[in-house]
Amino acid sequence: MAATAEICDTNAAHIVSGDLRILHPVFQIYGQARTFSGPIVTVKVFEDNKLVREVLETKGEGRVLVIDGGGSMRSALMGGNMVQLAQSMGWAGIVVNGCVRDVDEINGCDIGVRALASYPLKSGKKGIGEKHVPVYVAGTFIRDGEWLYADNDGILVSKFELSI
Repeated sequence: MAATAEICDTNAAHIVSGDLRILHPVFQIYGQARTFSGPIVTVKVFEDNKLVREVLETKGEGRVLVIDGGGSMRSALMGGNMVQLAQSMGWAGIVVNGCVRDVDEINGCDIGVRALASYPLKSGKKGIGEKHVPVYVAGTFIRDGEWLYADNDGILVSKFELSI
């Protein structure tokens, strides 16, 4: 994958048109994969991770899960077990608009994870939320099927796969 800075430099017209968006720089970096990209799958939940697990139990096929947890800092939407599951199921990465826990376990996994922070309390398991819906995360709308590109410089979302 090309660096996000290079993608921005070579796709200025797509940034102006809104086809390529840059997420606000609010995420912490976890996991061993510092760069990841792929088509997006969205989940919208609030302090409940049952739907997140359901999605991660499906074959990832190089996709990126974007979880809109409403920015909650009151519970972790995933921990080491779920990240290990994501890695074993072939997910390329996970972006969490919320918290994670078991940071040492996550950092041992060969997958890219971005989250707002770590928090030791686990979330609820009622199954409340929505899958495959547009979400608003870090200053931009993100839709199922769009493409995400992440590295140490930031996170980009594109309406289509970029030829990079």
